[in-house]
Amino acid sequence: MASLAAQGENTKSISAYGEARSTVQGRALDAEEVRKMNNYFRASLYLCLGMLYLRDNPLLREPLARAHLKQRLLGHWGSDAGQSFTWIHMNRLIKKYDLDVLFISGPGHGAPGILSQSYLEGAYSEVYPDKSEDTEGMQKFFKQFSFPGGIGSHATPETPGSIHEGGELGYSISHAFGTVFDHPNLITLTIVGDGEAETGPLATSWHSTKFLNPVTDGAVLPVLHLNGYKINNPTILARVSHEELTSLFNGYGWKPYFVEGSDLQSMHQAMAVTLEECVKEIRAVQQQARSSNKPFRPRWPMIVLRTPKGWTAPREIDGKLLEGFWRAHQIPITDVLTNPDHLKILESWMKGYKPEELFDANGTLIPELKELAPTGDARMSANPVGNGGVLRKPLNLNDFQKYALRDIVPGKTVKGGMANMAKFLREVVSENMTNFRLFGPDETESNKLAEVYKAGKKVWMADYFEEDNNGGNLSPQGRVMEILSEHTCEGWLEGYILSGRHGLINSYEPFVHVIDSMVNQHCKWIEKCLEVEWRAKVSSLNILITATFAFISPPDGNTLLSVMDHCLRSVNYVNVVVADKQEHIQFLSMEDAIEHATKGLGIWDWASNDQNEEPDIVMASCGDVSTHEALAATALLREYLPTLKVRFVNVVDLFRLISEIHHPHGMPDPHWKAIFTDNKPILFNFHSYPWLIHRLTYKRPGQHNLHVRGYKEKGNIDTPFELALRNGTDRYSLAIDAIDLIESLGNTGSSVREKFIKFQLQGKKAAYNDGVDPEYIRNWNWPYPKNA
Repeated sequence: MASLAAQGENTKSISAYGEARSTVQGRALDAEEVRKMNNYFRASLYLCLGMLYLRDNPLLREPLARAHLKQRLLGHWGSDAGQSFTWIHMNRLIKKYDLDVLFISGPGHGAPGILSQSYLEGAYSEVYPDKSEDTEGMQKFFKQFSFPGGIGSHATPETPGSIHEGGELGYSISHAFGTVFDHPNLITLTIVGDGEAETGPLATSWHSTKFLNPVTDGAVLPVLHLNGYKINNPTILARVSHEELTSLFNGYGWKPYFVEGSDLQSMHQAMAVTLEECVKEIRAVQQQARSSNKPFRPRWPMIVLRTPKGWTAPREIDGKLLEGFWRAHQIPITDVLTNPDHLKILESWMKGYKPEELFDANGTLIPELKELAPTGDARMSANPVGNGGVLRKPLNLNDFQKYALRDIVPGKTVKGGMANMAKFLREVVSENMTNFRLFGPDETESNKLAEVYKAGKKVWMADYFEEDNNGGNLSPQGRVMEILSEHTCEGWLEGYILSGRHGLINSYEPFVHVIDSMVNQHCKWIEKCLEVEWRAKVSSLNILITATFAFISPPDGNTLLSVMDHCLRSVNYVNVVVADKQEHIQFLSMEDAIEHATKGLGIWDWASNDQNEEPDIVMASCGDVSTHEALAATALLREYLPTLKVRFVNVVDLFRLISEIHHPHGMPDPHWKAIFTDNKPILFNFHSYPWLIHRLTYKRPGQHNLHVRGYKEKGNIDTPFELALRNGTDRYSLAIDAIDLIESLGNTGSSVREKFIKFQLQGKKAAYNDGVDPEYIRNWNWPYPKNA
């Protein structure tokens, strides 16, 4: 093998072809081991092509014909060889060193390389007995891939050992780190595609080493797979020099080892010796840290693997490049159904792997190759971490009621709900020091959750300054994970809960939308897992947003406690909890809050005056600030139009608004009518987009009576009252709208309406002149009768 140092920094040094070139020199395999590993590699690649093309004749024991092909060819070939190659070499080390290893596949649509390993190891047939390790099972295994009623071309939830689908690129490294936090013996081997490496989330996630404690955590071993091309463009990192790549990853804090080439004999030797060196370094770091119990941050090893795109495919067909070029990215030969010559090329290519030497007469992998893989849970395709629900243990939770805000006078008492809930969260951390973490982008303190630092400080493995001791709350043994990247925080949390633990991410509403698509992907993952019988349920993904956008929106502090306790106990949900971090009027005692949170919505009798009578209007709200303003509007109506009957409804769980037909939290139409009526105007104050409420309540009885006020993208340097006024969610706008909606008033409310416009203008003028809202608006509370 030629060393990289001998290559120089020239164009040849970044070629994917030729004899292996590697940073680590030496030989780890004898000739017989190379032969067996190469045969196993051939078996893997044969299975990958079979998944892409075949629906019948799985071992090509008949001449390949159009009838044996899928009529619609879907899937990706480009990264399969590199992923299979890496997997096979890690198998050797798992057996040699008794390692606990999880595999994460980052390249999009790279599933054939992973599925082939699961099938060869027998894990696939164990969870899907009809995909047995014989000719009949192989035929079904091939046919199901990217086929209606089958499985997708990602490492989907149906894939044994997978926690990472790879459908949306950029999260493989952050997911991997999430799995190894508090899993001290786990190594997560992570393939990073060079296209994926161009994404912002992936680029930031390389910094995760600054949060990895070698005493208590496992290790991530990334393999950056440079195969040169995306769908039809070169990749950036495949077109820069070794010097630049080395500087880049040294700057991130990694120690890169290069393995490059296409010659299989020398590549097996290079990968074997390099991967083993990385494993030895990881074990040495951990042994040093654990024997001394002194955490430190090393340069963790990583591998830069450069192979041709679509490695082992024909180099060119009809004068057009295939292997080593972007045409090998997806289906490598696209017209086999219509071009007989190309069908022959495919047949020759597949037979070139010599499946008759690899599988016996029954279609089973021959024993000498079968024994190369680990057995039982040591197989990466069967690692329990890849089905984290089987490892999950419920949190040890104290009774949240002992943290209740007490002596509450509804609509009058002012306290801070978020700061109080932090005391409960502090105890959650202290009682679950090895299976719960709090994640967030540098906002734990500003979100009034600093109480948790008394139980677990911020994880920090980078350098310290002396002033960090003055309230910095930094510690290698911390339990709070903060980096100013919502993507990385979310990825860590997803990896942490999918591998069997519990967590919570907190952020601020204007910023949290950065991870909307990540959460959507996680929702799809969980939804599909519910259809996969062998998948155990995992802890819910809990998102705490400090603002007023809502799906679960506690109106006050005691409801927030009840909601958080429920969310931390739940499984297979995505819980989005929203609460403002400032002090606000409180509305419910703990007993009432538990009842209200359990119901998800309800009539607040103390704020209503329609008891035993038909209401003239239903005033509804969701969220703390929106509830405050809706209550103030209700009070105005009751004061200036005392004959009006107003029913006040508060919503905690927005999914209660959906029909029970469409969501398990939904309520039936008769229940809806009992709360909201079907013939009275409903004025709903909501601190998010009004269209959301209309979508959730589609086809509800009397839907035409529903009028939603919410966020209209209006805002500037405003006081709270001015901001509400801009969006039509302030008390005066709501009271005016109510007068306009109640037809029975006729013109009798006109003079009151004019008063409310006057009050509105006065409030706006005062805010403009003084820079702060008037005291009577700022410190409003529910106007109880003086003798009450």
